[in-house]
Amino acid sequence: MTLNIKKQLGQHIKKLRQERGYSQEQFAEKLGIATRTLCGIEIGKNFFTSSTLEKILEVLEITPQDLFRVNHYQPREDLEKEIFEVVKGIKDREKIEIIYKIVKSFE
Repeated sequence: MTLNIKKQLGQHIKKLRQERGYSQEQFAEKLGIATRTLCGIEIGKNFFTSSTLEKILEVLEITPQDLFRVNHYQPREDLEKEIFEVVKGIKDREKIEIIYKIVKSFE
């Protein structure tokens, strides 16, 4: 599996930014960077500096662990395997029922 950490992090930053309702322009202004710089970060062309990283974490109100958790960008087969392993480890019937309801809601 080929990892493109800049692209994965950029996609994750974009997703988090959009979830919080920021346009690229608004978010770039809060970070103190140009919109084109943010665009480059989000598409994986550019990488952020440590000071920009700190601002990203602050503005999005997330931890470094939250930002660098990009497992959901794995290939589909890897995601399925990981999901099955997690579900197999759950012993609480109530939690299994909740997962079942969530999965069924996508049908």
